[in-house]
Amino acid sequence: MFDFIKNIIDDNHRRLASFRPIIARINQYEQQISSLTDDKLRQKTDEFKNDLNNGKTLDDILPEAFAVVREASKRTVGERA
Repeated sequence: MFDFIKNIIDDNHRRLASFRPIIARINQYEQQISSLTDDKLRQKTDEFKNDLNNGKTLDDILPEAFAVVREASKRTVGERA
């Protein structure tokens, strides 16, 4: 029984560790994104659409896009994801 629980916990730690590089990349955008005006922040959506239309993948834009969403959430709801 305890081996089963230990395996679940170990698997969870491995999955969380795999996200750390992406989180670090997201955090690198924080200062840049937080300094944008509300209008510039809204324009990022069009930039992402253009990037995708020009061959970038969702994985390519994910760190910056998440940073934009996090900033929008912070400004509108007052919570940081």
